[in-house]
Amino acid sequence: MFICENCAASYPTETPRWRCDCGGALNLEFAARFDRAALQGRAPHLWRYAEALPVPFADAISLGEGSTPLLPLTGAWGNAHFKLDFMMPTGSFKDRGSAVMVSQIKRWGLTDILEDSSGNAGASIAAYSARANINAHILIPAHASAGKAAQIALYGARLSKIQGTREETLAAALEAAKTMFYASHNWSPYFIHGVKTLAFELWEQMGFRAPDAVIVPAGNGSLVLGCRLGFNELRNAGMIDRVPRLIAVQAARCAPLARGWQQWFNEPVPVNKSTTMAEGIAVATPIRGRAVIAAVRETNGLFVTVQEDEILAALKSMAATGLYIEPTAAVAPAALTKLRAQGDLDPADTVVVELTGSGLKASDKVVELLGARQSSS
Repeated sequence: MFICENCAASYPTETPRWRCDCGGALNLEFAARFDRAALQGRAPHLWRYAEALPVPFADAISLGEGSTPLLPLTGAWGNAHFKLDFMMPTGSFKDRGSAVMVSQIKRWGLTDILEDSSGNAGASIAAYSARANINAHILIPAHASAGKAAQIALYGARLSKIQGTREETLAAALEAAKTMFYASHNWSPYFIHGVKTLAFELWEQMGFRAPDAVIVPAGNGSLVLGCRLGFNELRNAGMIDRVPRLIAVQAARCAPLARGWQQWFNEPVPVNKSTTMAEGIAVATPIRGRAVIAAVRETNGLFVTVQEDEILAALKSMAATGLYIEPTAAVAPAALTKLRAQGDLDPADTVVVELTGSGLKASDKVVELLGARQSSS
């Protein structure tokens, strides 16, 4: 069943739906199961956790996503494990959510869907829609990275570039959703159930235990919500005895979630955002913001904001290790370096840093960024 997180109304999952009649976001009532013994004989992809996913494996739309490397690295940040989700089929962690969400959309028999995105989710949903023979209509801001726009178009989706802010792209999508099913990764509970496989993989890759802390970028917060859901399901099934601290990172130039958390509000604080190189998390009004703040509080986690120079430094630090990530992904290692310097993480803690997107998707932005910095130096 779908359950509204605002009014608790329920709806059957057999009928396509993206939000409650009251306008609230929907959660999915689902009981996850785990079979550790069966994992040894299964292929290394997201669907190896079939008993814990709300879409039958027989109906899976897959590009082989999941089972990305977990790489231990030592640097200015101390010791940490880096989850290389930028090595997903379309170059970002969004493939986790898209695989499960599009699989359900295919089960519903829909042939045309609508999505809005800053780039990565749009590219991911376009790819999985192509795989599923679904016509995808993707709206992105006109200023989005050229590589992401090219991906979307090449997958065969109908691409619309919207002039203005990310919020204006959202407004255009909501208008279009009056006549087409809105397959929004920010609204869909199936997307979150796909993202939760990050927790399952970390559990398995770390010897069937949970790390002490997981650091993730946060815009609309699907990684925070996916990790909370996945680790809670593992704990409820007796597979782990505790949920790790969730540390959510926002760019200082657009940090409504961090402001809400810092001021002890249950909701994000409205912001007038400034341009940031972390375009993928520049979200002024997170749709599930209340739930994201609650998830961080529940795990004794925290929000961290990072400045533009800290993001750039982290981008370069990752490149020095051989990892080419996009600026948005660099906020997580930037936060780790900051927290270590401040003594906010125990040196003995096992920390995982999620690297969300490939630098190859944003090379035009990286070239502009480095050129601007060299010109001003």
